[in-house]
Amino acid sequence: MAAKRAVLVGINYAGTKAELKGCHNDVARMHRSLVDRFGFDESDIRVLVDADGAAPGELPTGANIRRELSRLVGDARPGDLLFFHYSGHGTRLPAETGQDDDTGYDECIVPCDMNLITDQDFTDLVRKVPQGCLFTIVSDSCHSGGLLDKTKEQIGHSTRQNQTEQRELEDRSPSSSSFRSFLKETVRDVFESQGIHLPHRGHRQSGHGDDGDEEPRDIDTNTTTHAHIKNRSLPLSTLIEMLKEKTGKDDIDVGSIRMTLFQLFGDDASPKIKKFMTVMLGKLQQGQHGGVVGFVGALAQEFLKAKLEGKQDEEFEPAMNQEVHSVQEVYAGTTARVPSNGVLISGCQTDQTSADATTPKGMSYGALSNAIQAILAEHGTVTNRELVLKARKMLSKQGYTQQPGLYCSDEHASVAFIC
Repeated sequence: MAAKRAVLVGINYAGTKAELKGCHNDVARMHRSLVDRFGFDESDIRVLVDADGAAPGELPTGANIRRELSRLVGDARPGDLLFFHYSGHGTRLPAETGQDDDTGYDECIVPCDMNLITDQDFTDLVRKVPQGCLFTIVSDSCHSGGLLDKTKEQIGHSTRQNQTEQRELEDRSPSSSSFRSFLKETVRDVFESQGIHLPHRGHRQSGHGDDGDEEPRDIDTNTTTHAHIKNRSLPLSTLIEMLKEKTGKDDIDVGSIRMTLFQLFGDDASPKIKKFMTVMLGKLQQGQHGGVVGFVGALAQEFLKAKLEGKQDEEFEPAMNQEVHSVQEVYAGTTARVPSNGVLISGCQTDQTSADATTPKGMSYGALSNAIQAILAEHGTVTNRELVLKARKMLSKQGYTQQPGLYCSDEHASVAFIC
Protein backbone atom coordinates (compact mmCIF):
# COMPACT_ATOMS: atom_id res chain seq x y z
CA MET A 1 0.00 0.00 0.00
CA ALA A 2 1.32 3.45 -0.94
CA ALA A 3 2.52 5.56 1.99
CA LYS A 4 1.97 9.23 2.75
CA ARG A 5 4.88 10.75 4.66
CA ALA A 6 5.84 14.30 5.54
CA VAL A 7 8.47 16.51 7.16
CA LEU A 8 7.30 19.87 8.53
CA VAL A 9 9.77 22.57 9.60
CA GLY A 10 8.96 25.87 11.31
CA ILE A 11 11.61 28.27 12.63
CA ASN A 12 10.86 31.48 14.56
CA TYR A 13 14.49 32.26 15.58
CA ALA A 14 13.25 33.58 18.94
CA GLY A 15 15.57 36.00 20.70
CA THR A 16 17.73 36.67 17.61
CA LYS A 17 18.00 39.52 15.12
CA ALA A 18 16.05 37.31 12.72
CA GLU A 19 13.01 36.64 14.93
CA LEU A 20 9.73 35.71 13.22
CA LYS A 21 6.30 34.99 14.71
CA GLY A 22 4.20 32.80 12.45
CA CYS A 23 6.31 29.80 11.48
CA HIS A 24 5.29 27.45 14.30
CA ASN A 25 1.63 28.21 13.61
CA ASP A 26 2.10 27.45 9.91
CA VAL A 27 3.45 24.01 10.79
CA ALA A 28 0.69 23.30 13.33
CA ARG A 29 -2.03 24.20 10.80
CA MET A 30 -0.41 22.16 8.03
CA HIS A 31 -0.06 19.21 10.41
CA ARG A 32 -3.79 19.30 11.18
CA SER A 33 -4.57 19.60 7.48
CA LEU A 34 -2.43 16.59 6.57
CA VAL A 35 -4.12 14.42 9.17
CA ASP A 36 -7.72 15.66 8.92
CA ARG A 37 -7.98 16.47 5.21
CA PHE A 38 -5.40 14.32 3.46
CA GLY A 39 -5.39 11.19 5.61
CA PHE A 40 -1.78 11.17 6.80
CA ASP A 41 -1.01 9.06 9.84
CA GLU A 42 0.44 11.00 12.78
CA SER A 43 3.35 8.58 12.95
CA ASP A 44 4.31 9.39 9.35
CA ILE A 45 4.71 13.14 9.98
CA ARG A 46 8.01 14.42 11.36
CA VAL A 47 7.92 17.91 12.90
CA LEU A 48 10.99 20.07 13.59
CA VAL A 49 10.42 23.43 15.35
CA ASP A 50 12.71 25.63 17.44
CA ALA A 51 10.36 25.58 20.42
CA ASP A 52 11.45 25.88 24.05
CA GLY A 53 12.18 22.47 25.48
CA ALA A 54 12.60 20.74 22.12
CA ALA A 55 14.99 17.79 22.25
CA PRO A 56 18.25 18.23 20.29
CA GLY A 57 17.08 15.77 17.63
CA GLU A 58 13.83 17.71 17.15
CA LEU A 59 15.41 21.12 16.57
CA PRO A 60 15.43 22.37 12.96
CA THR A 61 19.21 22.47 12.58
CA GLY A 62 20.76 22.00 9.18
CA ALA A 63 21.93 18.49 10.05
CA ASN A 64 18.54 17.45 11.47
CA ILE A 65 16.58 18.79 8.49
CA ARG A 66 18.93 17.08 6.03
CA ARG A 67 18.71 13.83 8.00
CA GLU A 68 14.90 13.84 8.01
CA LEU A 69 14.69 14.72 4.31
CA SER A 70 17.22 12.02 3.41
CA ARG A 71 15.20 9.50 5.40
CA LEU A 72 11.98 10.69 3.76
CA VAL A 73 13.38 10.13 0.27
CA GLY A 74 15.54 7.12 1.12
CA ASP A 75 12.57 5.11 2.41
CA ALA A 76 10.29 6.05 -0.50
CA ARG A 77 8.80 3.49 -2.84
CA PRO A 78 6.94 3.90 -6.16
CA GLY A 79 3.45 5.23 -5.50
CA ASP A 80 4.39 6.97 -2.24
CA LEU A 81 3.46 10.59 -1.58
CA LEU A 82 6.16 12.73 0.05
CA PHE A 83 5.58 16.22 1.41
CA PHE A 84 7.90 18.88 2.88
CA HIS A 85 6.67 22.17 4.33
CA TYR A 86 9.14 24.87 5.36
CA SER A 87 8.30 28.12 7.12
CA GLY A 88 11.25 30.31 8.03
CA HIS A 89 13.88 32.60 6.59
CA GLY A 90 15.35 32.35 3.12
CA THR A 91 18.50 33.99 1.83
CA ARG A 92 20.65 34.20 -1.31
CA LEU A 93 24.39 33.60 -1.43
CA PRO A 94 26.10 35.43 -4.30
CA ALA A 95 28.66 33.71 -6.49
CA GLU A 96 32.16 33.65 -5.01
CA THR A 97 34.25 31.71 -7.50
CA GLY A 98 34.71 34.38 -10.15
CA GLN A 99 34.19 31.94 -13.00
CA ASP A 100 32.66 33.26 -16.22
CA ASP A 101 29.59 31.03 -16.01
CA ASP A 102 29.09 31.61 -12.28
CA THR A 103 26.38 34.22 -12.75
CA GLY A 104 23.63 33.16 -10.39
CA TYR A 105 22.84 32.90 -6.70
CA ASP A 106 22.50 29.99 -4.32
CA GLU A 107 18.99 30.33 -2.89
CA CYS A 108 18.93 28.81 0.59
CA ILE A 109 16.69 28.07 3.52
CA VAL A 110 18.04 29.08 6.93
CA PRO A 111 17.99 26.43 9.70
CA CYS A 112 18.00 27.60 13.32
CA ASP A 113 21.79 27.11 13.57
CA MET A 114 22.53 28.97 10.28
CA ASN A 115 23.76 25.73 8.62
CA LEU A 116 22.30 26.73 5.24
CA ILE A 117 20.58 24.25 2.91
CA THR A 118 20.99 25.29 -0.73
CA ASP A 119 18.87 25.02 -3.85
CA GLN A 120 21.29 22.45 -5.24
CA ASP A 121 20.87 20.35 -2.10
CA PHE A 122 17.11 20.24 -2.76
CA THR A 123 17.64 19.51 -6.45
CA ASP A 124 19.98 16.61 -5.64
CA LEU A 125 17.46 15.30 -3.11
CA VAL A 126 14.55 15.35 -5.56
CA ARG A 127 16.65 13.55 -8.19
CA LYS A 128 16.83 10.60 -5.77
CA VAL A 129 13.04 10.26 -5.58
CA PRO A 130 12.05 6.94 -7.22
CA GLN A 131 9.91 6.88 -10.34
CA GLY A 132 6.22 6.81 -9.59
CA CYS A 133 6.71 8.72 -6.35
CA LEU A 134 5.89 12.44 -6.05
CA PHE A 135 7.69 14.83 -3.69
CA THR A 136 5.83 18.12 -3.05
CA ILE A 137 7.69 21.02 -1.41
CA VAL A 138 6.01 24.14 -0.01
CA SER A 139 8.49 26.82 1.00
CA ASP A 140 6.95 29.83 2.74
CA SER A 141 10.18 31.79 2.76
CA CYS A 142 11.90 34.58 0.89
CA HIS A 143 13.73 33.96 -2.41
CA SER A 144 12.04 30.54 -2.53
CA GLY A 145 11.35 30.63 -6.28
CA GLY A 146 14.80 29.19 -7.00
CA LEU A 147 14.86 26.27 -4.56
CA LEU A 148 14.52 23.58 -7.25
CA ASP A 149 17.20 24.38 -9.82
CA LYS A 150 16.35 23.81 -13.49
CA THR A 151 12.80 22.62 -12.81
CA LYS A 152 10.25 23.90 -15.32
CA GLU A 153 8.65 27.13 -14.18
CA GLN A 154 4.90 26.76 -14.65
CA ILE A 155 3.92 29.98 -12.85
CA GLY A 156 6.43 32.71 -12.09
CA HIS A 157 9.41 34.66 -13.41
CA SER A 158 12.34 33.37 -11.31
CA THR A 159 14.22 31.61 -14.12
CA ARG A 160 16.39 33.61 -16.50
CA GLN A 161 14.18 32.74 -19.48
CA ASN A 162 11.01 33.82 -17.72
CA GLN A 163 12.71 36.92 -16.31
CA THR A 164 13.59 37.90 -19.87
CA GLU A 165 10.02 37.31 -21.04
CA GLN A 166 8.68 39.29 -18.07
CA ARG A 167 10.93 42.26 -18.82
CA GLU A 168 10.03 42.17 -22.51
CA LEU A 169 6.36 42.44 -21.50
CA GLU A 170 7.14 45.26 -19.08
CA ASP A 171 9.26 47.06 -21.66
CA ARG A 172 6.22 47.23 -23.96
CA SER A 173 4.38 49.07 -21.20
CA PRO A 174 4.26 52.88 -21.52
CA SER A 175 5.30 53.17 -17.87
CA SER A 176 8.94 53.56 -16.89
CA SER A 177 8.34 51.88 -13.53
CA SER A 178 9.64 48.53 -14.81
CA PHE A 179 13.05 50.04 -15.58
CA ARG A 180 13.18 51.77 -12.21
CA SER A 181 12.29 48.51 -10.48
CA PHE A 182 15.00 46.65 -12.43
CA LEU A 183 17.58 49.35 -11.63
CA LYS A 184 16.72 49.32 -7.91
CA GLU A 185 16.94 45.53 -7.85
CA THR A 186 20.34 45.57 -9.55
CA VAL A 187 21.76 48.22 -7.19
CA ARG A 188 20.40 46.41 -4.15
CA ASP A 189 21.98 43.12 -5.31
CA VAL A 190 25.35 44.82 -5.73
CA PHE A 191 25.28 46.24 -2.20
CA GLU A 192 23.98 42.98 -0.69
CA SER A 193 26.78 41.04 -2.39
CA GLN A 194 29.17 43.20 -0.37
CA GLY A 195 27.29 42.53 2.87
CA ILE A 196 25.72 46.01 2.95
CA HIS A 197 22.00 46.02 3.68
CA LEU A 198 19.81 48.73 2.17
CA PRO A 199 16.53 49.04 4.11
CA HIS A 200 13.41 49.17 2.02
CA ARG A 201 11.24 52.23 2.43
CA GLY A 202 7.63 51.77 1.53
CA HIS A 203 4.13 51.21 2.83
CA ARG A 204 3.28 47.98 1.06
CA GLN A 205 4.56 44.50 1.63
CA SER A 206 7.71 43.96 -0.33
CA GLY A 207 8.05 42.69 -3.84
CA HIS A 208 11.34 42.67 -5.72
CA GLY A 209 14.54 42.71 -3.75
CA ASP A 210 13.09 43.70 -0.38
CA ASP A 211 14.68 42.42 2.78
CA GLY A 212 13.70 41.05 6.11
CA ASP A 213 14.94 43.43 8.79
CA GLU A 214 13.22 46.63 7.78
CA GLU A 215 10.58 48.14 10.02
CA PRO A 216 7.48 45.91 10.15
CA ARG A 217 4.36 47.45 8.61
CA ASP A 218 0.60 47.07 8.65
CA ILE A 219 -1.36 45.61 5.76
CA ASP A 220 -5.05 45.24 5.01
CA THR A 221 -5.80 41.52 4.90
CA ASN A 222 -9.40 42.00 3.70
CA THR A 223 -10.57 40.27 6.87
CA THR A 224 -11.62 43.47 8.67
CA THR A 225 -8.31 43.55 10.52
CA HIS A 226 -4.85 44.91 9.86
CA ALA A 227 -1.92 42.52 10.03
CA HIS A 228 1.49 43.66 11.24
CA ILE A 229 4.10 42.20 8.88
CA LYS A 230 7.79 41.68 8.40
CA ASN A 231 9.60 39.68 5.77
CA ARG A 232 11.04 36.19 5.88
CA SER A 233 14.33 37.28 4.34
CA LEU A 234 17.70 37.07 6.04
CA PRO A 235 19.92 39.74 4.45
CA LEU A 236 23.57 38.85 4.03
CA SER A 237 24.52 41.61 6.46
CA THR A 238 22.38 40.01 9.19
CA LEU A 239 23.64 36.52 8.35
CA ILE A 240 27.21 37.78 8.67
CA GLU A 241 26.45 39.43 12.05
CA MET A 242 24.92 36.19 13.34
CA LEU A 243 27.88 34.14 12.10
CA LYS A 244 30.25 36.55 13.84
CA GLU A 245 28.34 36.07 17.09
CA LYS A 246 28.35 32.30 16.63
CA THR A 247 32.08 32.04 15.87
CA GLY A 248 33.48 34.96 17.87
CA LYS A 249 35.31 36.11 14.74
CA ASP A 250 35.12 39.70 13.48
CA ASP A 251 36.68 39.17 10.05
CA ILE A 252 33.77 37.38 8.33
CA ASP A 253 32.56 38.99 5.12
CA VAL A 254 30.63 37.94 2.03
CA GLY A 255 33.72 36.36 0.49
CA SER A 256 34.20 34.00 3.43
CA ILE A 257 30.61 32.94 4.22
CA ARG A 258 30.98 29.51 2.62
CA MET A 259 34.31 28.86 4.31
CA THR A 260 32.86 29.96 7.66
CA LEU A 261 29.92 27.58 7.23
CA PHE A 262 32.33 24.77 6.40
CA GLN A 263 34.49 25.50 9.43
CA LEU A 264 31.47 25.66 11.71
CA PHE A 265 29.71 22.52 10.55
CA GLY A 266 32.33 20.36 8.82
CA ASP A 267 30.83 17.13 7.55
CA ASP A 268 27.35 18.37 8.55
CA ALA A 269 27.63 21.35 6.18
CA SER A 270 25.70 21.51 2.93
CA PRO A 271 27.08 19.11 0.29
CA LYS A 272 27.20 22.14 -2.05
CA ILE A 273 29.40 23.99 0.48
CA LYS A 274 31.71 20.97 0.81
CA LYS A 275 32.00 20.66 -2.97
CA PHE A 276 32.84 24.35 -3.17
CA MET A 277 35.58 23.89 -0.57
CA THR A 278 36.94 20.86 -2.43
CA VAL A 279 37.32 22.82 -5.66
CA MET A 280 38.78 25.89 -3.90
CA LEU A 281 41.30 23.75 -1.98
CA GLY A 282 42.31 22.17 -5.27
CA LYS A 283 42.85 25.58 -6.83
CA LEU A 284 44.87 26.71 -3.82
CA GLN A 285 47.10 23.66 -3.87
CA GLN A 286 47.64 24.11 -7.62
CA GLY A 287 48.54 27.77 -7.13
CA GLN A 288 45.47 29.02 -9.02
CA HIS A 289 44.68 32.11 -6.97
CA GLY A 290 43.20 34.35 -9.62
CA GLY A 291 39.56 35.19 -10.00
CA VAL A 292 38.40 34.07 -6.57
CA VAL A 293 36.84 37.10 -4.91
CA GLY A 294 37.77 37.56 -1.26
CA PHE A 295 38.15 33.84 -0.69
CA VAL A 296 41.53 32.33 -1.48
CA GLY A 297 43.42 34.78 0.74
CA ALA A 298 41.37 33.84 3.77
CA LEU A 299 41.36 30.16 2.81
CA ALA A 300 45.15 30.18 2.36
CA GLN A 301 45.60 31.62 5.85
CA GLU A 302 43.37 28.97 7.39
CA PHE A 303 44.99 26.20 5.36
CA LEU A 304 48.51 27.26 6.34
CA LYS A 305 47.47 27.68 9.97
CA ALA A 306 46.00 24.17 10.00
CA LYS A 307 49.13 22.79 8.33
CA LEU A 308 51.45 24.47 10.88
CA GLU A 309 49.35 23.07 13.73
CA GLY A 310 49.35 19.60 12.20
CA LYS A 311 45.59 19.66 11.73
CA GLN A 312 45.39 19.88 7.94
CA ASP A 313 43.74 16.50 7.47
CA GLU A 314 41.43 17.00 10.45
CA GLU A 315 40.30 20.50 9.48
CA PHE A 316 39.67 19.86 5.78
CA GLU A 317 38.90 16.14 5.68
CA PRO A 318 35.14 16.61 5.00
CA ALA A 319 35.98 18.65 1.90
CA MET A 320 38.83 16.43 0.73
CA ASN A 321 36.53 13.40 0.94
CA GLN A 322 33.71 15.09 -0.99
CA GLU A 323 33.28 13.69 -4.48
CA VAL A 324 33.07 16.34 -7.20
CA HIS A 325 32.58 15.23 -10.80
CA SER A 326 33.14 18.68 -12.31
CA VAL A 327 33.80 22.21 -11.10
CA GLN A 328 30.42 23.24 -12.54
CA GLU A 329 28.81 21.45 -9.58
CA VAL A 330 29.97 24.21 -7.21
CA TYR A 331 28.80 27.21 -9.22
CA ALA A 332 25.77 29.23 -8.25
CA GLY A 333 23.26 28.81 -11.04
CA THR A 334 24.88 25.56 -12.15
CA THR A 335 23.32 23.39 -14.84
CA ALA A 336 21.94 20.11 -13.58
CA ARG A 337 19.69 17.33 -14.76
CA VAL A 338 16.08 18.43 -14.32
CA PRO A 339 14.39 16.63 -11.42
CA SER A 340 11.17 15.04 -12.72
CA ASN A 341 9.48 13.87 -9.53
CA GLY A 342 9.37 17.11 -7.58
CA VAL A 343 6.83 19.91 -7.19
CA LEU A 344 7.86 23.24 -5.64
CA ILE A 345 5.25 25.76 -4.49
CA SER A 346 7.15 28.87 -3.47
CA GLY A 347 5.97 31.76 -1.34
CA CYS A 348 7.42 34.22 -3.82
CA GLN A 349 9.84 34.63 -6.70
CA THR A 350 13.59 34.29 -6.26
CA ASP A 351 14.00 38.09 -6.16
CA GLN A 352 11.06 38.66 -3.78
CA THR A 353 10.27 38.29 -0.10
CA SER A 354 7.48 36.44 1.70
CA ALA A 355 5.47 37.99 4.52
CA ASP A 356 5.28 36.96 8.17
CA ALA A 357 2.04 38.53 9.49
CA THR A 358 0.55 39.09 12.96
CA THR A 359 -3.05 40.25 13.42
CA PRO A 360 -4.13 42.66 16.19
CA LYS A 361 -5.55 39.62 18.01
CA GLY A 362 -2.09 38.04 18.11
CA MET A 363 -2.53 35.39 15.42
CA SER A 364 0.67 35.00 13.40
CA TYR A 365 1.19 33.19 10.10
CA GLY A 366 3.01 33.18 6.79
CA ALA A 367 1.03 34.83 4.00
CA LEU A 368 1.35 31.83 1.66
CA SER A 369 0.63 29.27 4.39
CA ASN A 370 -2.49 31.18 5.44
CA ALA A 371 -3.68 31.43 1.83
CA ILE A 372 -3.20 27.69 1.27
CA GLN A 373 -5.32 26.84 4.31
CA ALA A 374 -8.04 29.30 3.26
CA ILE A 375 -8.16 27.90 -0.29
CA LEU A 376 -8.32 24.29 0.89
CA ALA A 377 -11.10 25.16 3.35
CA GLU A 378 -13.15 26.82 0.61
CA HIS A 379 -12.46 24.59 -2.39
CA GLY A 380 -11.35 21.21 -1.04
CA THR A 381 -9.38 19.41 -3.74
CA VAL A 382 -7.44 21.68 -6.10
CA THR A 383 -4.62 21.05 -8.55
CA ASN A 384 -1.16 22.47 -7.94
CA ARG A 385 -1.75 25.03 -10.69
CA GLU A 386 -5.16 26.04 -9.32
CA LEU A 387 -3.75 26.39 -5.81
CA VAL A 388 -0.95 28.74 -6.86
CA LEU A 389 -3.20 30.85 -9.12
CA LYS A 390 -5.80 31.19 -6.36
CA ALA A 391 -3.08 32.05 -3.81
CA ARG A 392 -1.71 34.76 -6.12
CA LYS A 393 -5.16 36.25 -6.54
CA MET A 394 -5.91 36.13 -2.80
CA LEU A 395 -2.59 37.67 -1.74
CA SER A 396 -2.85 40.43 -4.34
CA LYS A 397 -6.36 41.26 -3.14
CA GLN A 398 -5.05 41.47 0.43
CA GLY A 399 -2.34 43.92 -0.63
CA TYR A 400 0.69 41.65 -0.69
CA THR A 401 3.02 41.97 -3.66
CA GLN A 402 4.73 38.59 -3.27
CA GLN A 403 3.87 36.24 -6.11
CA PRO A 404 3.82 32.51 -5.31
CA GLY A 405 5.34 30.26 -7.94
CA LEU A 406 4.92 26.72 -9.26
CA TYR A 407 7.88 24.65 -10.46
CA CYS A 408 7.28 21.14 -11.81
CA SER A 409 6.63 19.11 -14.95
CA ASP A 410 3.56 19.78 -17.12
CA GLU A 411 2.02 16.56 -15.85
CA HIS A 412 2.41 17.44 -12.17
CA ALA A 413 1.02 20.95 -12.61
CA SER A 414 -2.38 19.35 -13.18
CA VAL A 415 -2.11 16.84 -10.34
CA ALA A 416 -4.16 17.46 -7.18
CA PHE A 417 -2.23 19.20 -4.39
CA ILE A 418 -0.85 16.53 -2.01
CA CYS A 419 -3.57 13.90 -2.60
